Amino acid sequence: MDDLEPLAQEISEADCVVALTGAGISAPSGVPTFRGDDGVWEHFEEDQFTYGRFQRDPTGFWRDRLELQRALYGSNYEPNAAHEALARLGRAGHLEAIITQNTDGLHGWAASEESDSSGDDIADDTEATILELHGNAHRVVCVECGAKTAADHVFDRVADGDVPPRCDCGGCYKPDVVLFGQQLPKPVLQRARSLTRASDVFLAIGSSLVVEPAASLPRAAVRSGATLVIVNLEETPADRHASVVRRADAATVVPQLADLLESL
Repeated sequence: MDDLEPLAQEISEADCVVALTGAGISAPSGVPTFRGDDGVWEHFEEDQFTYGRFQRDPTGFWRDRLELQRALYGSNYEPNAAHEALARLGRAGHLEAIITQNTDGLHGWAASEESDSSGDDIADDTEATILELHGNAHRVVCVECGAKTAADHVFDRVADGDVPPRCDCGGCYKPDVVLFGQQLPKPVLQRARSLTRASDVFLAIGSSLVVEPAASLPRAAVRSGATLVIVNLEETPADRHASVVRRADAATVVPQLADLLESL
């Protein structure tokens, strides 16, 4: 933990700390990863879930999407110690934002639990901003009117044969995630890049850092003068730019860092 102690001190003195998270932070919660050994894409084909297919064949798309949703989120899961530690850092004012590649919603869940259990009156603006680069799989959005709603009851409709599921306006629902062939929402990406450039410390946690545009954010942070910290079980292309690299489980390292900050 030697390198975490000076890092905790640096974070405590920083004006802006930003975290980027990937599938590795949610794996300890039981959420399957997409790539790697026994990843989701070993059992499904990416071209089943393109935006083009959604437009051409919404019925087939939704039937396959139901199976994917069951594979990803069919088991009970909840935020793990790493999600909770980041929520703690946000509530303590040590973390400006969480930029996540994940669509599992666990950062928002952890922040909500941390807020409910804090027992104080800290204002909401002390919590870290959560930017979901690829959307949230627990929501759907109507492609016609833009209305968003919880996904569970829509997937229940699909399971009962109501495909493609439609909004009250008659438009087709789409999972509120970025499908293959879709661009990331510009406002979210622009905000992520702005926060990255403003960061004094940039934490890349549980990401392979190979999927763009998120993969470019750590390098952009370093170019802007930030200290780059990488916590990931495997090597990443950005390791050579980092001041601290931990080959460890995020659910172990991130809580250690949060504990050190609380002790300062």
